[in-house]
Amino acid sequence: MAKATKAKKTTSTKTKVRTFNNYIGGKWVASVSGEWFDNVNPADTTDIVGRFPRSNADDVAAAVSAAKEAATKWRRTPAPKRAELLFNLAEIIRDDKDRYTQEMTREMGKVLKEAGGDVQEAIDCTYYTAGEGRRLHGFTTPAEMPNKFAMCVRQPVGLCGLITPFNFPMAIPSWKLIPALVCGNTVVIKSGEDVPLSALNLVEACEKAGIPKGVVNLVNGFGEAGAALVDHEDVRLISFTGSTATGRKIAEACARDNKIVSLEMGGKNAIIVMDDADIDNAVDGSLWGAFGTSGQRCTASSRLVVHKKVYKKFVQKLAERAKGLRVGPGLDPKTEVGPVIHEDAMQKILGYVEIGKKIDGATLATGGNRLTKGALAKGWFIEPTVFSDVSPKMRIAQEEIFGPVTSVIPFSTLDEAIEIVNGVKYGLSSAIYTQDVNKSFYAMQELYTGICYVNSATIGAEVHLPFGGTKATGNGHREAGTQVLDIFSEWKALYVDYSGKLQKAQIDEVEI
Repeated sequence: MAKATKAKKTTSTKTKVRTFNNYIGGKWVASVSGEWFDNVNPADTTDIVGRFPRSNADDVAAAVSAAKEAATKWRRTPAPKRAELLFNLAEIIRDDKDRYTQEMTREMGKVLKEAGGDVQEAIDCTYYTAGEGRRLHGFTTPAEMPNKFAMCVRQPVGLCGLITPFNFPMAIPSWKLIPALVCGNTVVIKSGEDVPLSALNLVEACEKAGIPKGVVNLVNGFGEAGAALVDHEDVRLISFTGSTATGRKIAEACARDNKIVSLEMGGKNAIIVMDDADIDNAVDGSLWGAFGTSGQRCTASSRLVVHKKVYKKFVQKLAERAKGLRVGPGLDPKTEVGPVIHEDAMQKILGYVEIGKKIDGATLATGGNRLTKGALAKGWFIEPTVFSDVSPKMRIAQEEIFGPVTSVIPFSTLDEAIEIVNGVKYGLSSAIYTQDVNKSFYAMQELYTGICYVNSATIGAEVHLPFGGTKATGNGHREAGTQVLDIFSEWKALYVDYSGKLQKAQIDEVEI
């Protein structure tokens, strides 16, 4: 996922700017730096959503200290009791969903339906993961010695630093926060600097739910705060979602300090469209996969690998439909594609359009321009863009663009298509459209990605299944599902010898 860049200060022409604080040790406090940054609406840069503290290493140290002080009591709180507080949290988020949705769209730009889905995912994650408070299963196993009992249990990792991106402002923080808490850890969150309000809303809901002071802490700011969190000696685990470049630096820093690190990074996902596919359904899925959230998803369908027999028909239909998508402010219920997050992102995306046209030599089937007319003049809007006549090794087919741009690549055989899909450095999500059950199961077997769909787009993960990818997408961990518990807990093996004498395992001969 793309790394957010510094929000720019502007002068609001709309309403008085609200000021927000960090949350440290159960108190809402300004940064010790005395500096602030503006959270700007990407659909209208004259609209300042709020002013947030620009935190530094001292703020991070205070948050870590608060989390450390709260750790023992929270760890000793029975997991079912921790879960009860998390169920309260889910109820609070659910009851305030409409407000969170509106505020998310205003600060991030995604259309209202998608923002509502983002908040709903946080609700679903919280309900689902809270249920683990009455499980957190270990297991028992027969001991190799007589009169001896063997089992294993989970224990908290310790103090967790959570660093989250802009594109899912409440869902992704919840994926990290809720399992960390149910496992008995305390946390410090460094939210995405372009979307600080949604993370703040989540933390404020934690406070309302009765989660004790110091268990959840929030610092706002830029890379300085994130680096301080990664480097702090009392932080045991870093969970990061963001760009591959930043993730690699975090991994190196965590390796130096022997920290646990969980990374969720980039993707270059592909949909295979077979010649027997329902073409209209495949076009629908490709539009949603490529242009949902304006292509700003790590699971976005940025490559469409289409059989030569239906290639021309598919490209024509896709380009026509993409051209007809309604681009505009996300708060307009009629909008289908909102803005991208900020100017730097827009320039990067438009730069890839130029690469596709002038360096790669692909055909621009539709789109490729910034939109500036009328209500779009003050925002970062780009036309939904489709490239055709793309070969697998072109840069636009290899590199993550993270915007409303997709490339259509022709193929002749299923094995060739699978080779194309697997032929990038990432391995997050893949999909195939076909009416042939044999082809679908073969593809599911051979596609080397962490997620695979049949007759659906590459986006739409559900909270009760593991989320993550292979290769450069991450470092092997999985979020969501019960698998996420393996990030935020460690195993402890327990042996109880009730024989009344010394028994030397792996040495004594056991009498039968």
